[in-house]
Amino acid sequence: MQLIAHYAVADYAAFRIAFDADAEDRGNNGLSLLQLWREDNGNAWALYQVNDAKAARAYLSGAAATFNAQAGVRATDFHFVETA
Repeated sequence: MQLIAHYAVADYAAFRIAFDADAEDRGNNGLSLLQLWREDNGNAWALYQVNDAKAARAYLSGAAATFNAQAGVRATDFHFVETA
């Protein structure tokens, strides 16, 4: 299972610093980054491998709020997907 994430951010440079610093926390919560894309200065997209769906969902609905505040994330959109 993978997770496609969209982050609407105030500033991509600030987001990227916080995003990189949060890698261990995401990993401890079942998410492994496969790819990160920058759409423009206000939008980023990430593709994650989901190693533990329950932990990942719990992280996204709880602890990720701390990351979002530190990274200047204004809105998020997450989609759990599987290969068809």
